Amino acid sequence: MVVLATKLYVDGDARERSLDSLRSLVTNEIGDLEVEFDLGVRHDEFPSVTIEGADATVARNVLREEFGEIVSDLESGETYVGTLESWDDDGFVLDAGQAVRIPTDELGLGPGSAEQIRERFGLVQHVPLAFVYGGDEPNEGTATPSRLTDAERDRLYEWTRGNGRLNVNCATRAEVRATLNRAGHAQDYVTVERLGLLEQSVVCTEDTDPPGLLASVGEYLPAELRCVVP
Repeated sequence: MVVLATKLYVDGDARERSLDSLRSLVTNEIGDLEVEFDLGVRHDEFPSVTIEGADATVARNVLREEFGEIVSDLESGETYVGTLESWDDDGFVLDAGQAVRIPTDELGLGPGSAEQIRERFGLVQHVPLAFVYGGDEPNEGTATPSRLTDAERDRLYEWTRGNGRLNVNCATRAEVRATLNRAGHAQDYVTVERLGLLEQSVVCTEDTDPPGLLASVGEYLPAELRCVVP
């Protein structure tokens, strides 16, 4: 079984649509392998994929690479993926099957408070982020703090160098694209990048103003929306 590092936190019809979307994503990744799989959702909202078949080991590795994996024990110095659970004056708290605090100084995303950094990079709640685990909670200042990976920092900085973005949670990629098109913005974005199962990044065209796009489509998306303005 592989527990994927992306959350499924919506209810009702939206939950069923999200499960269908996840099933399609998993099929796209491992459908050509000699395996069968079943989806489940744990009590902490992380989806699990149980895989059987001749290519089960390969399939598990493919899913780990694509989504990241939630594991029971974190080892110091190793890289994992967690979802952005909360933020405060001291930094970010990621959910990686257990709470992992990333101090503000270890985010590596420039000056400002954790809240200011979240706003600047358009980080919506539950977005998956890769980090290097530092160890247990600090004890008398001796533990190494956890930090974002260099690759994660580079990816977020790259967002601020483009044409602008609108990041969204609580919606699948197909739902975000359909909403943009229905609202008359089919020509205002380049693509919708999937950040997680329910977290998406709308890549704007050169002439599109991300705050203006947010104001236009916000009423149609029952979600958190954050802009990235170059």
